Amino acid sequence: MKFAYYPGCVAQESGKELDLATRWVSARLGIELVEFPSFSCCGSGFLDEANGILNVALNARNLAIAEKAGLDLLTICSTCQGMLTYANRRLENPTVKARVDGALAPLGISYSGKTRVTHLLQVLTEQVGADRIRSMVRRPLTGLKVGAFYGCHLLRPADEMRSESAEEPHSFEDLISALGATPVLYRGRVMCCGFPILFVKEPTANRIAGRQILDAKAHGADAMATPCPLCHISLDSFQNKVAKEVGEKLDMPIFHLPQLVGLALGATPEELGLPRHMVSTDSALQKLGGVAVPA
Repeated sequence: MKFAYYPGCVAQESGKELDLATRWVSARLGIELVEFPSFSCCGSGFLDEANGILNVALNARNLAIAEKAGLDLLTICSTCQGMLTYANRRLENPTVKARVDGALAPLGISYSGKTRVTHLLQVLTEQVGADRIRSMVRRPLTGLKVGAFYGCHLLRPADEMRSESAEEPHSFEDLISALGATPVLYRGRVMCCGFPILFVKEPTANRIAGRQILDAKAHGADAMATPCPLCHISLDSFQNKVAKEVGEKLDMPIFHLPQLVGLALGATPEELGLPRHMVSTDSALQKLGGVAVPA
């Protein structure tokens, strides 16, 4: 498998552990990541709110780069997945496409709409497959109860994403089971993490994040895992403030999706960047009886 790799902004800066873990897992599973330094930001939260057509054009440019290389595009950010997929959907409208073509023409760029946008979670569950991943597990995550946290943009808006059910998804839970862990079902797994309003009304955003963490905890989760780096920021990086806002001790380890997979496939915590987390993952690792890689 070979993809145009679109890491997004967070994984290249504050969330470098996500990129690190993605590369480790991809190498182990035979997924070739082709880098394109000319990729730009997806514009979410900025351009999409200020100028919708410009934002579609920005992402059409990214999609065109992958199309020219004859590759589908792999994201590791749910928000980037949402913006890139949304651009593809908007370009099905002839009026929008004409305006976007006009914006790209001076750059000598054209996009015919052939690039498929796929998230790492979808690649792991739909293309690699749970059976193959299960066969490659070297450190089963037995005894670890994990609450998947999908976030918003992989599932909604449903008519744009055309993915699994936004209310009752199961792909992440299927993957967690394949890794040997026990998936925890809770309502908050498909709710918002609060990130969209984090820098506008931080107390409200932190209460939202706290509600989801407490929900997972109430249902027995030892840890949570998310396919979205922005959700990881809300749930991990801000968890100390979240705990103060909700008035309860949380101490909930938050894994990036590929970190959880990497642990089961035999990577060390250092290889996956776990020491970079704000909330220690030690309590989760202790559930596994240590982190030694099986011979």
